[in-house]
Parts: sequence; C-alpha cells; structure tokens
Amino acid sequence: MSRVLLGVSGGIAAYKACELVRLFQARGHEVRVVATPHALEFVSALSLQTLSGAPVRSELLEAGAESEISHIALADWAEVFVVAPATANVLAKLAQGLADDLLTTVALACRAPLVVAPAMNVNMYRHPATQANLDLLAKRGARIVGPGTGDLACGWVGEGRLVDLDAIAAVAEACVTAPTLRGEVVLVSAGPTAEPLDPVRVITNRSSGKMGFAVAEAAARRGAEVVLVAGPSSLPTPHGVTRIDVETAREMREAVLGALERATIVVLAAAVADYAPAAAAERKLKREKADALVLELVRNPDILAEVVTRRGSRTVVGFAAETDHVLENARGKLARKGCDLIVANDVSRSDIGFDVDRNEVVILGPGADDVREIPAGPKAEIAARILERVLEVRTR
Repeated sequence: MSRVLLGVSGGIAAYKACELVRLFQARGHEVRVVATPHALEFVSALSLQTLSGAPVRSELLEAGAESEISHIALADWAEVFVVAPATANVLAKLAQGLADDLLTTVALACRAPLVVAPAMNVNMYRHPATQANLDLLAKRGARIVGPGTGDLACGWVGEGRLVDLDAIAAVAEACVTAPTLRGEVVLVSAGPTAEPLDPVRVITNRSSGKMGFAVAEAAARRGAEVVLVAGPSSLPTPHGVTRIDVETAREMREAVLGALERATIVVLAAAVADYAPAAAAERKLKREKADALVLELVRNPDILAEVVTRRGSRTVVGFAAETDHVLENARGKLARKGCDLIVANDVSRSDIGFDVDRNEVVILGPGADDVREIPAGPKAEIAARILERVLEVRTR
C-alpha cells in the first residue's frame, strides 16, 4: 500500500476525482486530497473528504493546520503526488515553480514522484506554451499521462479529455514499485474461451479474466514487457500492455505459441475450455426441430502442456480452478503438466474466484513442502504475490 496525494485543479474533469479516490483505495492505497479553490467549485470538499476519509486541504494559510506547516507535512507524507485533472494554468505553475496556492506550494516542496494528467480544451492543450510546459515537466522527471482524445465538455473534439483513470492509477503505482521485472517479457493468458455451437450460441464458463488482467498489470508495473492473450472480456487493457483478443481455445493456443518465442515468463491464468463442439452449425439451431439436442464434443488442445514442452529457460505458471479437493487436484495437475508453479483457488466460493475482485490462492511448487498460502485480498495484491513467487523461482 502506498500513500497517494491527489491534487485536483479547477477544470470540469474535477468531478472524476471522486472516482479516482475510490479507485486508488480499491487498489489498496491510502489517499489524501489537496484541491485548488476553483476545483471545489466543480466537486465538493465534503464528497472528497467522505470518500478519502481525510480532511481535504485547499487553503494555503489555514489556522487549524499550520501548527505542522501543512504544505510541508503533506509533501513529506506523499509517496506519489498525482495531479488530476491538471489544467493548463496549473501545468504552467508547476513548470515555472510558482507557488501561489496550496497545491502548487506542496508540489514545490514534494520530493515524491509527480504524475500529471492534463485535461483542458484542445486548443489550450495544443498551444505552444502548454506543450513547452509539459516538455519541461517531463525533462524534470514528471510522468505525463494522457490526455485522451474525443468529445470535450466545451463542444470541441480532440485532445484534452482526462485520460482513463486506470491509466492514471497504473502510472502512479509504477512510480512507487521497484522495477523487479525489467528486462523480462511476460506472456499472460486470461479470461474464458467461447466455443461456438452455431452463429448465435457458444459454450463458455464463468471466468471474467480479472485475475489474469491483474497479473498482466502487475507485471507491467514492475517494468516487464507484457503480452496479454485475452479471451472474451470487456475489461480494459492494462496500461502499457499489448493485448491480443481471441475467442476459442484453438485461437488462444495459436496466439500464445505465437508470442512464446520472446517470452521469459509465462502465466497461463485463462480458463480454457477442455472440450469444444466437433462442428459448429452454419445456421442457428432451432428448438422446434427436436425435443433433445445431443452434442458431440472433442478435446481442445492442452495449451499449458504444450508450452511446458517448449519451456527452455522460461518460467511457466499454470492455474487450477477447483471446486473440491483443491490442493490434491492442484498437486496432481502440477505433476501432470510439469510447470514450475501452479496457482490453485476454490471457485466454488462466491466471495473469491470467478467474476469478483478478490481472490485467495495457494501457490504450489514441485517440492512436497513447496506450498505458499496467499490469504484473501484484492486480485491486484494476489497478482503481486504471484509475481514475487515467480521471481524467487527465477533467481534460485
């Protein structure tokens, strides 16, 4: 968990600060907010305070807080300082070292990494002065994330939208995460597969892909080059991750093997269908034509087993989603597949596993006593623990 200081400046996108506070908290971080007076005309201090659980500071000289010299205390508290949205005016102040309000004064005193998410009218963003300010901030080490492109509140279309909040969070987290996977190429599979019965219907499973996506995001945050092969999923692509979308198990096999050559770490978290219809109907099957429908299913390729046969020096991690005898079944899968690690979890529980934001896993290695229990927590934390175990395996 990190200490995130969120600076909010006075643009229409300030209303998204509430959602950003919640996002940081959901990812396990402690958040405090410093806002400009104009920002509080767009979003209330009460809302931000209620969500963050800490007083929102906006005044440079506030009698109740100056006993600790508030701008210094906030600057020293922060492990990462995120300014979102960052208006053209605030960008100019940050670039030139001006400190005429609490936010910019804290920024001048803060030694923590600075993340800036610009949001403004497209013409203001394109102005040479704004571009020069962004260039200057970047040269000083600030991380610039965004802006996005699209319809703007002012009616114009173009650059200037506040970038996706997940991207802001990912960049902020990367600033406070050691690049332990720098130089590694991590290949991750995630989500379900969908095996077609006809042009309308598919056989699939309950996997949402959240665990695999969390692993991909955690690996990217640690400096790895990440390729994510994703079955059908509406989850957003993690920041800095190359995504390959597939549907069937055979498509997933082709994509995984196609990306395998450069991979140094392979984490196969996808819930791949073991069987698929022998042949998909060319037209929609009609229920009126039969009282019963008999399907012929054929075995899908075993992606994990095939990757292990091509392992070389790669570290290969498989997943075992079980509903009973979790450790026994996972241990059997580890022995059969021959991978380095198996991550086992009980998907019969409604509070962890499929399509929820939390998980509880056991990581099994080849030794009889090589068992690492990871208690229930957000999938982002579980992903981090899995990668820590992978690093232990690679460096032993």
